[in-house]
Amino acid sequence: MVRKFTMAFAGKYQLESQENFEPFMKAIGLPDDLIEKGKDIKSISEIEQNGNNFKVTVTTGTKVLVNSFTVGQESELETLTGEKIKTVVNLNGNKLTVSLKSIESVTEVCGDTITNTMTLGPIVYKRVSKRIS
Repeated sequence: MVRKFTMAFAGKYQLESQENFEPFMKAIGLPDDLIEKGKDIKSISEIEQNGNNFKVTVTTGTKVLVNSFTVGQESELETLTGEKIKTVVNLNGNKLTVSLKSIESVTEVCGDTITNTMTLGPIVYKRVSKRIS
């Protein structure tokens, strides 16, 4: 049986660890009260995939962020601050890459672990989530 790499993203993941959450959120302009509320929440990310079409739902406490996109085509994505940006998500092997203004985001799947790294200038914010279903 040959398993396609592209289907490996689908699933539900719970945040396990994160690095540089507070400095990154401050840098993108999130208010201190939201940073304080969000830093200890173990967000749940659900990824649905049908070929090159993705729907990503991230639930952090009461906040739900939903983005749908097709790899290689311009899509409108909502950022962590609620801003909507037109951009193109690319798939390179097991990595989804996207530029959101000055933020470079790379999401990589490896087995049951998904790692999202967002870089804004010198600040690198890294989130590691484990598959729960």
